[in-house]
Amino acid sequence: MRTIELLSPAKNLECGLAAVNHGADAVYIGAPMFSARAAAGNSLADIEQLISYAHRYRSKVLVALNTVLTDSQLTEAQKLITQIYETGADALIVQDLGILQLDLPPIELHASTQTDNRTVEKVKFLQDAGFSRVVLARELTLNQIRQISSQTDVELECFVHGALCVSYSGQCYISQAMTGRSANRGECAQYCRLPYQLTDSNGQVLVKNKHLLSLKDLDLSDHLEELTDAGVTSFKIEGRLKDADYVKNITAYYRKKLDAILEKRSDIKKSSQGTITFFFEPNPDKSFRRSATDYFLNGRHRDISQPETPKSVGEEIGIITYVSAQYIEIKTEKDIHNGDGLCFFAKDGTLSGFRVNRVEGKRIFPAEMPVTERNILLYRNQDHEFDKILAGKTSERKIGVDIRFSETSDGFSIQITDEEGISDGCEFVSEKQPANNAERALQTIESQLTKLGNTIYTARNVDISVSAPWFLPASALNEWRRQTIELLDEKRLKAYITRKRKPANTEAVFPEKKLTYLGNVTNERAREFYLKHGVEEVMPGFEVIAEPDVPLMFCKHCIKYSLGWCPKEGYRATFREPLYITYKNQQFQLEFDCRKCEMMVKKRKD
Repeated sequence: MRTIELLSPAKNLECGLAAVNHGADAVYIGAPMFSARAAAGNSLADIEQLISYAHRYRSKVLVALNTVLTDSQLTEAQKLITQIYETGADALIVQDLGILQLDLPPIELHASTQTDNRTVEKVKFLQDAGFSRVVLARELTLNQIRQISSQTDVELECFVHGALCVSYSGQCYISQAMTGRSANRGECAQYCRLPYQLTDSNGQVLVKNKHLLSLKDLDLSDHLEELTDAGVTSFKIEGRLKDADYVKNITAYYRKKLDAILEKRSDIKKSSQGTITFFFEPNPDKSFRRSATDYFLNGRHRDISQPETPKSVGEEIGIITYVSAQYIEIKTEKDIHNGDGLCFFAKDGTLSGFRVNRVEGKRIFPAEMPVTERNILLYRNQDHEFDKILAGKTSERKIGVDIRFSETSDGFSIQITDEEGISDGCEFVSEKQPANNAERALQTIESQLTKLGNTIYTARNVDISVSAPWFLPASALNEWRRQTIELLDEKRLKAYITRKRKPANTEAVFPEKKLTYLGNVTNERAREFYLKHGVEEVMPGFEVIAEPDVPLMFCKHCIKYSLGWCPKEGYRATFREPLYITYKNQQFQLEFDCRKCEMMVKKRKD
C-alpha cells in the first residue's frame, strides 16, 4: 500500500511542534547554516528536540541545507551534515551536488526544487545519483507529473500551497546581480514583489506602477487526489518564514483534506500515526496569502499574477454602501469584530487598509478613517477572533493504545500495546485487599489506567482480568501506569527506523553535455561531480562569475499573456518591442520565447 505524506514548514522549533500537532506527516526545517532561507536557521539542539517529538508520532524531520556552497564552505558543510545525521534527522534537502562528492554519513538525500527538476531526464538522473526523493518544479502540469512518475522510481514531492517564485526555482539571478544577495544562498531580495512601469522601446508607457512579476499564492487543495493518482508521494506546504499560527491553520486544512481522501481509499495511507482532533475550523483565507491560483497544474490561464499588490488581501467580506465622517456601512453576511484588519483597492488600484475600532450592526468605526467611497469591495486580512482561537489550544494528536490489567501471583501487571503493535509492560508486587464495593473498585482501576491526558496516548480498549475485585489505591495505579507508559515511550523511540541513503550509480550520465551559469556550480567538488557524470564543459555559477548580458530570470509567467497581448492568440501589437520594466532607476529588458511560452528578464544595457 502506498503511503502519502503531508509535509509542513518550520521556521523554528515552535512551528515544527505546531506542524506535528496539527497533522504533519513530516516537517522540513532549516539547518543552522546553508539553508535557502537565511533568516530561518535553527540550532542543532532545537532540531534534535523536534526530531524526538516528531518520531513519537512517526512523523519525519527533513533538514534543509539547500544553498550553493563555496570551496571554503565545504569542510564546514560536511561537518554540519554529520552532526545533522547524528541528531536522527530523516533526510537532508540539498541543492549543491558537490555535496555528493563529500565523505557523508548515510543520511537520505532529497533533491531540492532549487535543482530545477522539470524533466524526466533530470529526475531520473537524480534518482540514479542516489537521491531518494526529488522536489518537483512548481510549474509542472498534471500530465508532466504523470509522465515523470511513470518513467522514474524515485519519490516525488510537490508544492501544494504557499508563495510562488516567478522564476524557475534555482534559475533566478536578479537579486545577486542587483544587490549581491544570492537567492541560491538564501538571501533573495524579492525583486518579483516590486512595482514596475512597463514601457516599449519608444518609451511609451504601457502599464504604470504595477507588481507585474508578483504571482498569486499556490493552492492545490482541490487537486490532492489527482496529484496522488499522478504519483506524488509528498504534499508540501511552503512557508519556512511563516509563523506558528500560519502553520497551524494551513497544516490542519490540508490534514482534513487528505484524511477525507484516505477515508474513501483502500490503496493509500498516511505515513505517520495518531488521531488528530481539531478545536477550530481551519480556513486558508484567514492566513497570509496573495489570493490563490492552481498555477499551471491544468495548463496556462491568465489570472496567475496579482499586479495590484504583493501583500495579503485575505477574504472578501462585502461592499461599502455608505461613508460618513466617522464610520462606513457595509453589506455583508460575515461577522466583523473589533480589532479586525480590513482592506480595499482604491480607484487608482492601490491597496489601503484600516483597523476596526468598533462595530455597531452594519456600521464599522475605523481606528482611523480611510479615504474611500461607496461600492468598494472590502476584504479582511486579519481576523481578530480567529487569531485569538489560534493562540489557544487548537489541536490534540493521540496514539491509540490497548491496556490490559491482570493479576499475578504476588501482585498485578499492566501491558500497554500501541496502534503500531509495539507493546511493553510491568509487574508490580502488591498486597491484595478485597474491595468493599466491587463495582467501584473496577471503575477505579479503569479510570486511573486511562488517565493519559498529559501523554501522547489515548486508551482505545481496557481489559481487566482479576480473580476478585481488589481494592487498589488510586496513587498506586497512577504510578504503575506512569512507569508502563515511560517504558512504552522508550520502546517506540527505539523502534523508529530511519531510512538510509540509496546507493548511487557512478555510471549515471547527466542529461546535458555543457553546463552554463544555470548549472549553479560554485565549487570545485560540484564541478568534479558533473565531469564524473559525463558533462564535458562546466562553466562557473553566476555567484562566481556574473556574466554580463545574460537572462537573470526564466519565467513561465508571461506579462504579455497576462495583459491579453499574446501573439499566439492573435493579438496584434500596438507597441514596439523590446519591452522594458523599470523600478526607480533600475531597468530590465523582457525577452519572450513564444515557442516555449517563456519570458526572460535581463538587465538593460547602459
